[in-house]
Amino acid sequence: MGIKTALPRYELYLYTAVLAVALIWAGSWIFEASSENANRKSFKESVKPGWHYFGRKMDAADFEWVMWFTTFRNHILFALVGHVIFAKIFSLVAPKVRGKCKHRSLVFGVYGGLAVLVTMGWTFLALVLSHCIILYSVAIFKSKWMCFAAGLCTLASIKLEPFNSWQEALVTGSFSLQDILFYGGCGFSIMRCMSFALENCEKKEGNYTFSDLVKYNFYLPFFFFGPIMTFDRFHAQANNTQLIRKEREMWNITTKALLHLGGILVVDVFFHYLYILTIPSDMKLVAKLSDWSLAGLAYSNLVYDWVKSAVMFGVINTVAMLDHLDPPQPPKCITMLYVFAETHFDRGINDWLCKYVYDYIGGNHDQIFKELLATICTFGITTLWLGPCELVYIWSFFNCFGLNFELWVAKFFSLPPLSTIESAMGEAMSRRIRGLFNAANFWAIVLYNVLSLNSLEFAKMVGRRLIFKGFPLSTLSVLLVTYCGVQLVKERERQQALLEDPEPAKPVDGGKEKAE
Repeated sequence: MGIKTALPRYELYLYTAVLAVALIWAGSWIFEASSENANRKSFKESVKPGWHYFGRKMDAADFEWVMWFTTFRNHILFALVGHVIFAKIFSLVAPKVRGKCKHRSLVFGVYGGLAVLVTMGWTFLALVLSHCIILYSVAIFKSKWMCFAAGLCTLASIKLEPFNSWQEALVTGSFSLQDILFYGGCGFSIMRCMSFALENCEKKEGNYTFSDLVKYNFYLPFFFFGPIMTFDRFHAQANNTQLIRKEREMWNITTKALLHLGGILVVDVFFHYLYILTIPSDMKLVAKLSDWSLAGLAYSNLVYDWVKSAVMFGVINTVAMLDHLDPPQPPKCITMLYVFAETHFDRGINDWLCKYVYDYIGGNHDQIFKELLATICTFGITTLWLGPCELVYIWSFFNCFGLNFELWVAKFFSLPPLSTIESAMGEAMSRRIRGLFNAANFWAIVLYNVLSLNSLEFAKMVGRRLIFKGFPLSTLSVLLVTYCGVQLVKERERQQALLEDPEPAKPVDGGKEKAE
């Protein structure tokens, strides 16, 4: 049924009110649990001194966030600002041919290489270059299966013992960020090299040069933390000599930068009042929470992970946009997700996997066997990328199952007499019924992904309380609130669809108002 089907305005207002009340209620329970248990022994390691003048402690359980915006904030800012200044100076003093600034990508690569050398040492730089040489040597044969085999074997060498320990030992020195920068730099570097190799296979005449790979791989804003930008896009944009800003482009970049700053401040406030990351680590406390609090806690963990990804990638993307690049967009908000096909927390990795694996094998994703093969291959590579372990295996299995189950259900309901019944009931009622299935699917997405953010025990606790122990009151009430949220998301998608393709929406039977 069409997404442009409108619901009565009063119904949408009711959904908004129910959702707002539920979120406030669940948030108040989490705030109360955070305030009353701030001094628990189990909180000592992750709840640190915060705003002394407000008497609040801070949830510091997420090392990655603390690293970016507290401990190593100045170091990261220094490196990124240095990149911007270096690029700007070059654009002013470099010779121009017919008004066009050339060798831009070379300057990016030189600065990135020097920054990596100073930060990690010559042995790490040599290790990364060895990965580049291996993948480039395979790429010149223009065989995709050879590129995949070489790339995945190289990736496995930094993810599996004893190969990863041997390579890590090559990096001399010791500092707090060494492990993070080593695995982040090597991992993203190998994925970029694979993108280069696969794009070289598509090149009809000749090969890309090794310098093209080095310039692409050592672009500093993307080097250690991503996101991954596929080689074809980067090569075209970084070598574009027509550096002309679109109308209001700088205004949009500034606005996004301020939004990211606002996001950082909001998260900081939440960390002082809602210990959403620390509470799940104390299962005794979790067991005492109400079903609503537990549902809100699981949901808020996924929302936080989205905010973290959006802000961190947003900071990097702001620098990339100043370099006249169009980087991968932030991930789609978890609140907007009710299908597995759109679920991701890193759009760069998601775009890479879709282009080279999922869409390449799955085609239109309407055939059961091809979809099964595509999802197995996709999550197989994802498992290797994340680092094989029990938790990752479970996460990959359930998300792979979720993608396939959606197709199975869609195929089942497309068969008569179910398809005939849906056509007869009208589009508005069809949207409501689909909303119920989407609400259940939303919580499947939450449960399947919260285990990768917290622990298997916490995910099992949430599932057990909401599905079994809380049935029917908690189960149905949480499903009702989620249904309201799904319908509001669908309404937003409907309005966006109308903006992109204006077309009068069919009014709901009995409704007094027409859809805008």
